[in-house]
Amino acid sequence: MAIRIRRREFIVTLCGAAATWPIAARAQQAERVRRIAMLSSLGEDDPQSHARNAAFLQCLQGLGWLEGRNIQIDRRWAAGDVARTQQYAAELVALHPEVVLAVGASTIKPLQQVTRTTPLIFLQVTDPVGAGLVAGLARPGGNVTGFTNFEFATTGKWVELLKQIAPRTMEAGVLRDVANPGSSGQLDAMLVAARLFGIELRPLDLRNGDEIGPAVTTFAHRENSGLMILPGALPVVHRELIVKLALNHRLPAVYPFRSFVVAGGLISYGSVEIDQYRQAAGYVDRILKGEKPADLPVQAPTKYELVINLRTVKALGLTVPPTLLARAGEVIE
Repeated sequence: MAIRIRRREFIVTLCGAAATWPIAARAQQAERVRRIAMLSSLGEDDPQSHARNAAFLQCLQGLGWLEGRNIQIDRRWAAGDVARTQQYAAELVALHPEVVLAVGASTIKPLQQVTRTTPLIFLQVTDPVGAGLVAGLARPGGNVTGFTNFEFATTGKWVELLKQIAPRTMEAGVLRDVANPGSSGQLDAMLVAARLFGIELRPLDLRNGDEIGPAVTTFAHRENSGLMILPGALPVVHRELIVKLALNHRLPAVYPFRSFVVAGGLISYGSVEIDQYRQAAGYVDRILKGEKPADLPVQAPTKYELVINLRTVKALGLTVPPTLLARAGEVIE
């Protein structure tokens, strides 16, 4: 019994929930199947989708919720398509779920347009207050709460990293998904840092995946140039294409997530994505027990990771400063 209690305490801590119901109450709850929905900005076959879903389900199970037994999860995968996102948002709300998980900044607005009552939990959003998603971080109000993935100060860190790993960089293209409501604030913060490091920025706005190739190729002809990628559905969905273009054009690039570097990208600095999905399970648990999104604070990331791909460093003819290498949480060789 002691071992089970310790494991339960570990799951509660990991998943960010206070699961304190008596065992008898939870057993009674298991007789009723509860309905959850999830709208993701990624594709169903994306490896990141599988990793995120596995972390989410693991924590739900640790909190007493088992898919196919006492919860049903309706999933839709928009794969960065705006029209599909709007369609799926309406479909999912029409199924009358008790809570919806909105994965990616591009998914939460369409959900808000079709419901102001169904509890919504967002993930991977940068500026929920500025985007008008919540009234405040401590007390969101309404039917929405969730987890942010970056602070604006992080954006300036990407500029610094680009200058450290490619000191000759004088100009940088900034790929951004215009459907991401936080991209404007991130770009503003990046411009401040760019002036300090003597880098001129050129926004490369994306509205669909077909614009990525021409945008990068046109910009790549500039001398002493680099690339930075802001978070958003389109860059993440098309990360392999972006990484390939950067390598083909010999552009040093800084990415927001580890998954880009795993795909062959140069360097990334960002929050540990999987943590949010574990914490989201805790919020789903609390909402299913009767708590309101308005009373659950929006949470910021607590862990960030720096990842460097040494194969790409070599391919681009760069040298990683020892101090930067020492700070890396992961080095891919």
